[in-house]
Amino acid sequence: MSRHTLSDGLTKDERITPSQFHLHLPQLAPLPKLVGAYYRGEIAWEGFESRFTEHLKTEAMQILLMTLARQAMTEDITLLCIEATPDRCHRRLLVEEAKVLLPDLKTQIN
Repeated sequence: MSRHTLSDGLTKDERITPSQFHLHLPQLAPLPKLVGAYYRGEIAWEGFESRFTEHLKTEAMQILLMTLARQAMTEDITLLCIEATPDRCHRRLLVEEAKVLLPDLKTQIN
């Protein structure tokens, strides 16, 4: 889960409760300015995807993703998001980048 708010970035999303997750890693989220630009229509999904994927390739993100991917090799991990489908969702981009780092990682995107 990147954030626990509605698209405005401020209003608490009542659909998300602590009972739904056991670990919150906001550092895996897109930067707030990027999310805001997308939701305000300042950039199209393609721009969001490109910029977030670029962010995932930074050294700090690669280390974090590799840690998460290695953990996923030994236990099931579920990435949560408020988006209805993975088509335009950062969780799909996270999974795709994790698979670049660990090609044998088995994944399922719903």
